[in-house]
Amino acid sequence: MTCDEARILLHALLDNELDAGHAREVEAHIASCPDCAAELAAQREMQRVLANTSLGYSAPASLRTRIEASLPQLQRQQPTRRSVLRGFAMGSAVSALAATGIVAIVLRQDDQQRILSEVVSAHLRSLQAGHLTDVISTDQHTVKPWFNGKLDVAPPVIDLTAQGFTLVGGRLDYIDARAIGAVVYKRRQHVINLFVAQTASTEHRPPKTQTMQGFNCRRWGERGLNFWAVSDIGADELAEFVDKFETAMKANVEG
Repeated sequence: MTCDEARILLHALLDNELDAGHAREVEAHIASCPDCAAELAAQREMQRVLANTSLGYSAPASLRTRIEASLPQLQRQQPTRRSVLRGFAMGSAVSALAATGIVAIVLRQDDQQRILSEVVSAHLRSLQAGHLTDVISTDQHTVKPWFNGKLDVAPPVIDLTAQGFTLVGGRLDYIDARAIGAVVYKRRQHVINLFVAQTASTEHRPPKTQTMQGFNCRRWGERGLNFWAVSDIGADELAEFVDKFETAMKANVEG
């Protein structure tokens, strides 16, 4: 195992997210590498400091008093029995009308969470030695043609090196029981997997960031494609990556 491979997996080792085999590989490398051992020690110290730091803030009791005093008198009055019954009746009617819609939303959200879980699992698999790329290149004109014939639609591949995100290659992966493209970038020593899948919808879905298993995932939809960008970099840096990717992609389409 190289230092680059070990450092990619250090966060997962600290959070007990590696299987026993890969944990032993990383630990064996650390035992023989002073630089990686020092990096692990530094990350453990940072984890300890953050865990012992009180980041919460309790508002003073006087704040509640000031808020209640600022409310209109009518809002502070106790509701009458009639108003309670009227509100209950109206709420029941609205609930009955919305029930089917709520069920559909819940099912859709459950499906989205399942897909997100598969995306994060694919990202974790890619961090194992030899799994990150099927084609290794920093040239977008090498990586993009590699996908031709392997997928119905080849994912957009954009060189963002000048913006601080280095293209390192691509691979085929599998999400929701179908093959999709994964374009791989690096930000310093951090891996960013950009998963791209074809979809029937052509509507624009604005980017949304979620966190799962310690990884940030930013997903969005554009021009019949669904995108998921996954990494252990901060949410703000991942948002920057997505913004620069979208800007460059639109410029390529318009050009």
